[in-house]
Amino acid sequence: MSRVRRNRGASTVAGSTRTSVNVLLTEDVESLGGQGEIVRVKPGYARNYLLPHGLATVATEAGRRMVERHRKRVIELKKGRIRNFRKLAEAVNKYSVTLEANAGKDGRLYGSVVDRDISRALQSSGFDVQPENVRLEGPLKELGMYTVRVHFHEEVETDLKVWVVPSSDSGS
Repeated sequence: MSRVRRNRGASTVAGSTRTSVNVLLTEDVESLGGQGEIVRVKPGYARNYLLPHGLATVATEAGRRMVERHRKRVIELKKGRIRNFRKLAEAVNKYSVTLEANAGKDGRLYGSVVDRDISRALQSSGFDVQPENVRLEGPLKELGMYTVRVHFHEEVETDLKVWVVPSSDSGS
């Protein structure tokens, strides 16, 4: 009676046992770990999900160095973006927007001023501010001066003065 031996090495991952393998995460994976961490997972999870989707690599020293370099580049890019957002926020803070709107004699607008209108006015003045950056508590429905929050990043916000004035062809 002869025994047939199977070559298990062809489908295994380095650092593995029959029940778990060590992989190096190349991205943050919720409920598993952060980028650059070595974690132990089931071989099927590594082989069928983490490795093919680029979320992990085989846990080697070269892989660890590669992930560390990538993480440093991402951090530098994030710092650069935040620096640019801070410059933009400083410039927007020194600026004020004046919007004309049709209003009645009592100062109530016939329509309303929304984030899109404020964003459009800022963009026409050379500021790269999207409507989702403008944080209004609700549409502006009366003439007057408002302080509006502009949110660029979780670490960068500023205030903007918005003047809503009657348009020249308004009946006021």
